[in-house]
Order: sequence, then structure tokens, then C-alpha cells
Amino acid sequence: MSNYFKHKFRGKSLGEIIGMIIFGGIFIIGLAILFGFIIMWLWNWLMPMIFGLTTLTFWQAAGVFILFKILLGGCNFGGDGNSSKKSSSNCKEGGKREFSKWKHYDSFWKEEGNKAYEEYLERINKEDIKND
Repeated sequence: MSNYFKHKFRGKSLGEIIGMIIFGGIFIIGLAILFGFIIMWLWNWLMPMIFGLTTLTFWQAAGVFILFKILLGGCNFGGDGNSSKKSSSNCKEGGKREFSKWKHYDSFWKEEGNKAYEEYLERINKEDIKND
């Protein structure tokens, strides 16, 4: 992980790094506030009318969001990010890091994919002829 940060912050001054951290913190806080208000607005618009439930305050809506995030899950929630451990969630193991393997997909398909597919079709056709 330290190599990741060294790579990302290479050539940046201390002021730029501190500015990015402050901006990131403000951005995350802003998203949390936005999600809280959106959940509060949707709940107060729909739930009392449809199910006769009471309205929510902002903090209750934020609590509902956190509760649903915990219950319904998310990628590596509360984990250490170690992709060698099996995750019980439906998220793909490894998250964004797995996309680095896709850069080889096109070259693999050009070199081996068509050949392997043709061999598969020949094998299937031979099995079909034997079964007839």
C-alpha cells in the first residue's frame, strides 16, 4: 500500500498533498450529507403515504443509510482489503485491482482465443457425430 501512495503522490508538493486530503475530506462529508438528505426526502415523501410510517429527521435518515449499508453489504466493508481472504459478499474479489488483468485480454484473444474456440467447436462437432 505504501508503494501505491508513493506512486500517486510522486512529484507533488506537501501543499498539494494536504490540499487533496482536505478536498477529499470535504467531498466525502458533502456526499454523506447529500445521501442523508436524499434518504430523508424519499422516506418522508413515500413511507408515510404508502405505509403510514412516521417521518425521519436527517440523523435518523443517516442512521438508516448506515444500517442498510451494513445489512445489505458493500465491497470489503470493515475488511482489511486483503484479496487473498474469501469475502462473503457478492462483490468481486479484489475490487478495482482486478481490472489490471484486463489489459492482456485483447492480446490473449488474438493469440489463443480464436484457436481455442475453433478446437472447442471441432470437439463438440465430433461428439455430436458420435452421438448420432
